Amino acid sequence: MASGPLATLRVLEIASRGPGPFAAMLLADMGADVLRIDRPDPVNSESPPEFDVLNRGRRSAMIDLKKSAGVATLLRLVERADVLMEGFRPGVAERLGFGPDVCAGRNPRLVFGRVTGWGQDGPYAAMAGHDIDYIALTGVLSAIGGTGSAPVPPLNLVGDYAGGAIFAFGLLCAVLEARDSGRGQIVDTAMVDTTSLLAAHVHALIAAGHWRSERGTNLLDGGAPFYSVYETVDGRFMAVGALEEKFYDELVRRLGLRDLPPRGDRANWPALRQRFATAFGARTQREWTAIFDGSDACVAPILSFDEAAAHPHNVARGTFTEFASVRQPAPAPRLSRTPTRVRSAPPLPGQHTSEVLADWGYAPGEIDDLRRAGAIR
Repeated sequence: MASGPLATLRVLEIASRGPGPFAAMLLADMGADVLRIDRPDPVNSESPPEFDVLNRGRRSAMIDLKKSAGVATLLRLVERADVLMEGFRPGVAERLGFGPDVCAGRNPRLVFGRVTGWGQDGPYAAMAGHDIDYIALTGVLSAIGGTGSAPVPPLNLVGDYAGGAIFAFGLLCAVLEARDSGRGQIVDTAMVDTTSLLAAHVHALIAAGHWRSERGTNLLDGGAPFYSVYETVDGRFMAVGALEEKFYDELVRRLGLRDLPPRGDRANWPALRQRFATAFGARTQREWTAIFDGSDACVAPILSFDEAAAHPHNVARGTFTEFASVRQPAPAPRLSRTPTRVRSAPPLPGQHTSEVLADWGYAPGEIDDLRRAGAIR
């Protein structure tokens, strides 16, 4: 039996990469019935299908959207769906025959979700791109890295996956409105928009005159010595985030430092950084972790992914879980009455084609006809 807060939601996910699968994973974790539409020419992925946790919690049907019978199959599924989500470049869905207008004709309540890097319009809309390009154009990449060094790409978390989370948020907003109005709409999610939105606080600092354009010179970009990273004697690192005065005082006390210059004067930051670096460099990461554990100094060890999964706090919280012999992040956030969970392992492309078509209203003979026509596999 379906469970979770989104158990009544039916989603069609046209296979894509990055933000689309991440958004679909979030919806599936919350109980939505997400049907992934895989194509005969599979979407490239860095992981084998059975390990690609972005695809967990849903079933897969392989439908050839380059065949008219395949598009007709998709449109019949649209009639029973709440959401269709796709990540094609602008105009591709329309050319294939299942654009928003066609889908709305089949299901006026359908929310049509589109997720791209540049958006559905604008000079760059038709261009290819990846996370690094989108966060570059928003100014965000320029702020990540040390003083005097090149910008450092923050994995593809800021554009692709934060963008995917906002995509899921937009889809749910439109679904709620559609349940009141009876009318669906298009949700246009662009990584340039979502990345810019994530930087709202930085724009506030710029407007107030509290942000410098030089990388690594600001309060939250590693410029402040009390919000930075320090190497330990064993070549590991500690993260320091002692922004508030009382937390800073605890940091200084546990470091054993005295007679420090006032931190409020930026001119003192280089001297403070040197004092902190010397102190952290005198002990191992394990020693400093023991010293700061349980304190309000806002200091934590910088861990590898393997170490993070074994850390006592993450173990106690169940931050990571193992499903189908694959360690992966557990669903988040947590709901008290309708709990979330990993519902199934990532499917192989087309693994559930006949099963899901039957669940969505196809008779066995119709499924056989589609298979003979090459529309499904």
